[in-house]
Amino acid sequence: MTDVSLGAQAPTRTVVDGLDGLTALVGRRLGPSSWLAVTQERVNGFADATGDHQWIHVDPLRAANGPFGATIAHGYLTLSLTPVVLSEILDVRGFSLVVNYGCERVRFPAPVPVGSRVRASAVIDDVRPIDGGAQATITLTFETGSGGKPACVAAILIRYYA
Repeated sequence: MTDVSLGAQAPTRTVVDGLDGLTALVGRRLGPSSWLAVTQERVNGFADATGDHQWIHVDPLRAANGPFGATIAHGYLTLSLTPVVLSEILDVRGFSLVVNYGCERVRFPAPVPVGSRVRASAVIDDVRPIDGGAQATITLTFETGSGGKPACVAAILIRYYA
């Protein structure tokens, strides 16, 4: 599966070094990332990987008459794009290992129709030292460009280890 970026504007990547650089970003909005196409192929691949083959995701004919008028991406598919979009907009150096530690809160306020596109921006909410590194709480907001509600808002926890 190939990631397809849409739009001519390249994302702005913020580069920082270590705990001090990361802490300096608290409260600052980063991004947005580039646009990513949400294709039926991507949705079907996610359905195969997760076993979630609900018709609103994988049956375009039935979904055309459903509540969204088309197939939609799984909410967790949108959330799973976090590594792609976050690496485009934030480069934290001075650590040897970065791990996803979890989520504080995740919401899917609006669907992502197949054939649309998504991108994300981020706000660094908190950075705190932990044994061997730092933990950042980052709120990611995914949008479809429709001007309506965001597709996903997630407060994620990322751990950076020396």
